[in-house]
Amino acid sequence: MRVSDLMRLAMGTITTRPTRTALSLLGIAIGVITVILLTSIGEGTRRYVLSQFTQFGTNLLTITRGKTQTVGIPGVLGGTTHKLTIQDAQAIRQLDGIIRVVPVSVGNARVEAEGKGRSVSVFGITADMPEHWKFTVRSGRFLPPGDPFRRQSVAVLGPKLKTELFGNASPLGSFVRIAGYRFRIIGVMAPKGNLLGFDIDDAIYVPVASAMTIFNMDELMEIQVAFGFGHQLETIIQRIRERLMERHRGEEDFTIVTQAAMLETMDNIMQVITVAVAVIAGISMIVGAIGIMTVMWMVVRERTAEIGLLKATGATSGQIYQLFLCESVILATIGGGVGLAVGLSIVQILPTLIPGIPVHPHIHYVLAALCVSTLAGICSGFIPARYAASIDPVRALHTQ
Repeated sequence: MRVSDLMRLAMGTITTRPTRTALSLLGIAIGVITVILLTSIGEGTRRYVLSQFTQFGTNLLTITRGKTQTVGIPGVLGGTTHKLTIQDAQAIRQLDGIIRVVPVSVGNARVEAEGKGRSVSVFGITADMPEHWKFTVRSGRFLPPGDPFRRQSVAVLGPKLKTELFGNASPLGSFVRIAGYRFRIIGVMAPKGNLLGFDIDDAIYVPVASAMTIFNMDELMEIQVAFGFGHQLETIIQRIRERLMERHRGEEDFTIVTQAAMLETMDNIMQVITVAVAVIAGISMIVGAIGIMTVMWMVVRERTAEIGLLKATGATSGQIYQLFLCESVILATIGGGVGLAVGLSIVQILPTLIPGIPVHPHIHYVLAALCVSTLAGICSGFIPARYAASIDPVRALHTQ
């Protein structure tokens, strides 16, 4: 039997039973749609998260209090934990290869002006923050440079907080109260949007020493460092480690996290999540394959007489096997194609239906879904095809 004859017979059988064919295709199609949709959301989320971090640059590192260890709590099993201070930040700034250091103190406090008020994030930073985080000032100016130990009663508003407190009026020169402390507004930041769900525009920026006074703190939350691209990252980290250990009585009671390491970690995590959802979605293909196998088994039982006739006219058991296996594969392939078309269509229109959702189809997962759907057809048709090929033609003809 020629391949063309085999395909013609298989397609003829499939098209003569449209309802049963549609039900068989549905399981595989839904599986492919699920794989494409979930992996597209996973890949889109991965790209979104990485873009959020890379917008600040890759020559950055962050120093936090406490040593990250495999066991225990930072500062408990690793010796005495010293505080990160502004003096530590200044000591790091003196190292060769360091181009910028931003001591950071962050808290939440109520900001009030003109009878209005709300609780927002208060960032205690220095004049280097806009360059370090790639922020821009929309009006006025940012915090003045100078001694980081000096408490100055000036503040810069995020655009959302400015609108909430002052509306369309210019706030420059006006005063706000932060947790009862009076500050003069000298600038308003340009919109920046969200960072991993955190609204950066709904914040206020004050000198780091002033923030530490507001929150009654004598330590920093973290120290952010930018180094020159011409310097080796390992060398920079070693210099910072040695300098801080000198200041902390030989204790490495701090953690240095590089932007590159954070990006790599986030990338690995998101890839694992994407693979996990792909596997979960692929389970639905098993259901589809079982559906095809059930339908093919019923078809074999219904066409027993036809099988006997084919064998009586010269068809071999191998050809009977190929015929039914071909039908199963065609069903799965068509189902995969339908699922591919529908899945990609949903991916295209999903951002319109749900603005802001990150989706990006991954070609590898798309191809894998199609291959798995075809493989499902082969596996689901194997047992019914073997059974059809083993039917005795004499007994099959007697079933008429």
